[in-house]
Amino acid sequence: MSRVKDLESRIQELSAEELTAFREWFTKFDADIWDQELEADAKAGKLDALAERVLRDHHAGRSTKL
Repeated sequence: MSRVKDLESRIQELSAEELTAFREWFTKFDADIWDQELEADAKAGKLDALAERVLRDHHAGRSTKL
């Protein structure tokens, strides 16, 4: 059995309280990984072109105030 299938089976066996705790943990875990990836992409310059385009569009009046 693959590790993912094993995890799926084990998660299905959790009580409601355990499942709530797991969801809370996984949500934070997943968000932390996404933040790390975004930070690494920003440091590597992968977002520079997007930022330049956004600023260019904003200065050209193609944005709206939130």
